[in-house]
Amino acid sequence: MILTTTNSVEGYSIAEYKGIVVGEAIMGANVVRDVFASITDIVGGRSGAYESKLQDARDTALRELEDRAAALGATADVGIDLDYEVVGQSMLMVSASGTAVRLG
Repeated sequence: MILTTTNSVEGYSIAEYKGIVVGEAIMGANVVRDVFASITDIVGGRSGAYESKLQDARDTALRELEDRAAALGATADVGIDLDYEVVGQSMLMVSASGTAVRLG
């Protein structure tokens, strides 16, 4: 399955639009990671723990998006948009949305 943020796939035409699909992932961050991330923020630098958690959430949301598009018989998902939100005090939500299509 081709996943792209563009509205088309070069070299292919869109034969059929299957519909809008969405994948979400909500990940919690634990207290120990929060403490170390706070220290990193004070001292400066990047928080590897949060970057890793963000990557996991993004991968999960895209995998769910791809699974839902495949269930509709799509061969690609175009116009993908990724959104990031903080839910509560220590939850991270990543939402991926796009249009499932069958390429011709």
